[in-house]
Amino acid sequence: MTAESLPKHYLVRTHVEDLLADLAEGDPVPAERELAARCGVSRETVRQALHELLVAGRVERRGRGTVVARPKMVQPLSLGSYTEGALSQGREPGRILVRWEEIDAHAKLAEILGIGVGAPAIHLERVLLADGERIGLESTYLPLHRFPDLADTFDPETSLYAAIRSRGIDFTTATERIETALPTPREAALVESSTAMPMLKLHRVSRDADGVPVERVRSLYRGDRMAFVTELR
Repeated sequence: MTAESLPKHYLVRTHVEDLLADLAEGDPVPAERELAARCGVSRETVRQALHELLVAGRVERRGRGTVVARPKMVQPLSLGSYTEGALSQGREPGRILVRWEEIDAHAKLAEILGIGVGAPAIHLERVLLADGERIGLESTYLPLHRFPDLADTFDPETSLYAAIRSRGIDFTTATERIETALPTPREAALVESSTAMPMLKLHRVSRDADGVPVERVRSLYRGDRMAFVTELR
């Protein structure tokens, strides 16, 4: 395929990527008007190219301009906690509590947690932070009978896995599914993103040494700020 036959926005994206190679994190990217003039295309074509770079995590919006983004945070796929993953990347983890409630388990949740339909469960929803930046939204369900004093003893801004392990419960196995999704307006607002930004959606069911379910977690991570890695043996 010749350069003339390539989509115009792809050529603009390639041009901007060449520029990024000589820029540092936080440096401004040339304005849309300037890029349009350099490349001989419309500003709409430039916007499309910049949006693709935004989704890829190469650039980010800052105020009314665009700057070089910090590299994505890479989270290992393991039985470790978000806190452990963030610290291993030299990032400072944090959380903002959105919701903490006791609910009656519906049939599907009851089956996943191994409890009776209508049995009480804890629902904990938190925004995940890395160095103060909102990068994800985590919704965790726990059987109340295993953690009856959690509301009195747990600080929701800290690691839930550490609190669970402090009770003598070890995470031994887990089933996890990963897929892409677009956030709802509420979810996008909570992670300071947009409904057009693809998210990485993780579903996890963790079990203890006896194979008894400990938690059911649904996590949404900003696709422009997060990546996942695992080691295959």
